[in-house]
Amino acid sequence: MAIVESILDIPVQDPPEEFSSADLSWIKLSTPERHDDVALIPYERVEAFIIGECSNVECPTQFHIERVRKRSMGSLKEYKDDAYLESRQYWCSFGPENYGEDGDILPSRRYRINTRNRAARPQSMRGCTCNFTVKRLYARPSLALLIYHERRHVNKSGFVCHGPLDRDAIGPGAKKIPYICNKIQQQTMAMIYLGIPEENVLEKHIEGIQRYCGSNATVNKFASQNVHRLGMIIKRSTHELDLDDQASIRMWVERNKKLIFIYQESSETDSFILGIQTEWQLQQMIRFGHRSLIAADSTFGIKRLKYPLCTLLAFDSRQHALPVAWVITRSFAKADLSKWMKSLLDRALSVEPGWKISGFLIDDAAAEIDPIRDIFRCPVLFSLWRVRRSWLRNIVKKCSRIEIQREIFKRLGTIVYGIWGGINTHSALEELTQDFVDQTAFMEYFKGRWIPKLGMWLSTMKTLPLASQEASGAIEAYHVKLKEKLFDDSHLGALQRVDWLVHKLTADLHSSYLLDRVADESDSFQNVKEEYIASTSWHRALQIPDSAVTLDENDRLFAKVLSQKDGGNARTVWNPGTEFSFCDCAWSMQGNLCKHVIKVNMVCESKQGYKPSMSFQSFNEILMNLWKKPMDDSVALDQSMAWTNQMLDQVQKLVELNGSKEIGTLVNNLPIKWVLKKNRTHVGKPSSAPALLPSCPSGTRNAAARKKNRKRRRLSRLRW
Repeated sequence: MAIVESILDIPVQDPPEEFSSADLSWIKLSTPERHDDVALIPYERVEAFIIGECSNVECPTQFHIERVRKRSMGSLKEYKDDAYLESRQYWCSFGPENYGEDGDILPSRRYRINTRNRAARPQSMRGCTCNFTVKRLYARPSLALLIYHERRHVNKSGFVCHGPLDRDAIGPGAKKIPYICNKIQQQTMAMIYLGIPEENVLEKHIEGIQRYCGSNATVNKFASQNVHRLGMIIKRSTHELDLDDQASIRMWVERNKKLIFIYQESSETDSFILGIQTEWQLQQMIRFGHRSLIAADSTFGIKRLKYPLCTLLAFDSRQHALPVAWVITRSFAKADLSKWMKSLLDRALSVEPGWKISGFLIDDAAAEIDPIRDIFRCPVLFSLWRVRRSWLRNIVKKCSRIEIQREIFKRLGTIVYGIWGGINTHSALEELTQDFVDQTAFMEYFKGRWIPKLGMWLSTMKTLPLASQEASGAIEAYHVKLKEKLFDDSHLGALQRVDWLVHKLTADLHSSYLLDRVADESDSFQNVKEEYIASTSWHRALQIPDSAVTLDENDRLFAKVLSQKDGGNARTVWNPGTEFSFCDCAWSMQGNLCKHVIKVNMVCESKQGYKPSMSFQSFNEILMNLWKKPMDDSVALDQSMAWTNQMLDQVQKLVELNGSKEIGTLVNNLPIKWVLKKNRTHVGKPSSAPALLPSCPSGTRNAAARKKNRKRRRLSRLRW
């Protein structure tokens, strides 16, 4: 193996398709501190390398991220060739040692302890020391330095500890018992929770563990026993750990500390707060929430549940709302909101430093905005889905005639759109109550519930940016699914127990979304994947062709949407082109945002004479407020222009970053950041200096640089 002393002497390798360490030529990098096996590859090929390493025939495994370190570009004034912009340490999932719940190291053993509550399974963590580091170089961000600290899958004694070559595995009968990773275990439990037949669960369970253990009768036997055992555990489990609900939830928290990011018991001075986030939810929040949006489905079950539920949602790869955390509390004070938001953010930052969201969506005009801005440091957006759903549900429920229903809904939409049109809200509401005075049931509801606080809602809609229909539809789809899971008739007697709510969230609902993501990413559950894709009205609307929509070109009062299943049937959408369109389909009659309304609005966007969406009007209003100033040649105009150019520059950089395939090109085009005059000679890429000395060999230059550094250190000591 060749030995070099500088990263500049290491060639860049780029094997085709997926590749592993066996496909690379490794070089020994010699530094004063250590000697490591290294290789240099394009940064964009790191994922292909990790996939190839996981597919090792002799030791199949998965690698998890053990440690992450990051720096921002321009943060270093002086740096070495091997300085990193981002450094990630990957460790084999079969190691290192087996740690118990309290952090004590459990000794490796060949026998099974026959206790009621066993510690973590010794056979699942074999003490494997295989690990490597991926450094994205600070001087050359388009390249990644692979540093393999231990390439063999062995334990501290030097013996192979997992895979087909493992002759004497650590753990109770580990040679016979197949390894079941956490991912397979979660997938199997999710299928059992959802009521999938045991034979189907066993089939998928065996497919997962055969990747690690191969196919043989022993694997099938132990897999069958494991599935049956998990099924019995789930069947016999109960949410009532104690007759007293408060004591029961306290016991659950003690047993599931890893799932809790905040817990505060109710007292005379403190309100009850319980924040739940599983390990899988944390991974999804970091993956889909970084530089993206987080939404809140707030105050769910305020009338039925003992404590209302708030769900934080991230938008996954299909822009579906994915629950990434649950908060059970009755308090909406700033102090309590700040507590659980800070705890949640700290948990994400402990795993992924630098994690940051781009925006936070709220659905309640009474929600406190200051804690969100102070903690997450991002813009706050407002979603109309809750007010739209509440109005439509009560209109359908309390008004019998469909003509009255669609006219009231249209008039309410006109009032909301009037926040930018200069409509007198008080006069419009007075006219509404006079025209529909005979609709007693709805008017009593509207006057008592909405008129006292309608000004607050309209003010929030005008002040905050408005979320799109796609985002509103995704949040509403989660809300509907949550309601179906919780408000089952067989559980109505348990609604006032917190332990029952926690069980339903962490078992049924969590399992449902976990299986949805597994099905979408692995193509292993086609029926589940199809239902998951079509779970939002936005995606169902995309399946309707434009030719199926017929608009009323004369008065623009309605639109017809031809059914794709029954060609002779058509749905009528009244007041097309607005968020307050009214459809006669069954889904819309339940107050939901249906696919027909969304599809008609998509078609109306390209037609003249129809209003733009409220989210676009909100966006346009924000831009106009930045640009439009009454006095010319004023400082206010200069400030407005500066804000507009700053936002435009950020948008252009984001577009350029998303459209570029080579990050190095963008880095080279960045402007030089000047520092103090005395330090300017030390700023810049160290690789540019040797280019001025072509006559000096590389080894001579490096030796001279080290000698010069030693001389400077000696002089600094003498000054003291």
